[in-house]
Amino acid sequence: MRAMAKSMNQLVAEFPAQMQEALDIATTFNLETTPDFQNVVICGLGGSGIGATILSQLIGSEGDKPIIVSKDYTIPAFVNKLSVVIACSYSGNTEETLEALDASMESGAQIMCITSGGKLLEMAKENAWPHIQIPGGYPPRSAFGFSSVQLFKLAECLGLVSSNWKKEMTLAMELIQRDQEAISKNAEVLAEQLVGKLPVIYSSNWLEGVGTRWRQQINENAKMLCWHHYYPEMNHNELVGWRNNDEKLAVLMLKSNLDHSRVAKRMELSETIYRKYTPNVHLIEAKGSTPIEQAIYLIHFGDWMSVHLADFRESDSTEVKVIDWLKGELSKF
Repeated sequence: MRAMAKSMNQLVAEFPAQMQEALDIATTFNLETTPDFQNVVICGLGGSGIGATILSQLIGSEGDKPIIVSKDYTIPAFVNKLSVVIACSYSGNTEETLEALDASMESGAQIMCITSGGKLLEMAKENAWPHIQIPGGYPPRSAFGFSSVQLFKLAECLGLVSSNWKKEMTLAMELIQRDQEAISKNAEVLAEQLVGKLPVIYSSNWLEGVGTRWRQQINENAKMLCWHHYYPEMNHNELVGWRNNDEKLAVLMLKSNLDHSRVAKRMELSETIYRKYTPNVHLIEAKGSTPIEQAIYLIHFGDWMSVHLADFRESDSTEVKVIDWLKGELSKF
């Protein structure tokens, strides 16, 4: 069955298998020569951009070169011939990424690509840019495994992360495959408690990308608004906004035993404040022994929660008609 013909629930259930396929694809790619570079800019949006955010946060302390994620039509002014620009667009036709790519070419940057096809694949082949082609036919947000794994592969080729990431990613895949039934059931219990609520997602800074993924999936799959923030930053501003009783608010705290000890204490103290104003405070504990394992576990939990929430709301978790409308209107200008 083609991916686009499958339900979002089926696609979520197949995420562990997708990760294995993505790892197999990664083993077939080799960078002939490692470029001389000083910084990396990853251009991507939505389902193609979130993997870049998560990558930069998971390996930020490992590499010795800065990684900047650009989710816009533009690129940073510092981009030059000593920059590596990675363009990541699942469809290959994301207009913001393509315009940023044009600017990257003008700056003389060294370019790499991850895509399933479209204009980006054409440009990669025409210019002989190093690129990894991933399977097409999926809703972009359901191709997270394909794109994120290839970002790690390119990071390894650039010397930004050790080859150990493959072992950690494999352990993550095995964890969510083994715990799939429990993850789905626990996510369903949480989803039922979010019906009619406004989710507020909080995490530590290193899991901010995971919190973003949760928000995106609630937006697109469950067709709901929500927001997210992270510690310790939210303690310096948003915390003051907790002043009024509001039972419609539902706090989702993504917690990890790898969080900084002071962040963990901040989360503990902040929780006491939330509980003064809403009875709906939910703690979601990450499983796994490494940052990659824990991030993948939480992502899979959030994906399951979002499709169960869509089911409870009797929403079509696959359709994104308003985005299609917006793209159609933009194409007229």
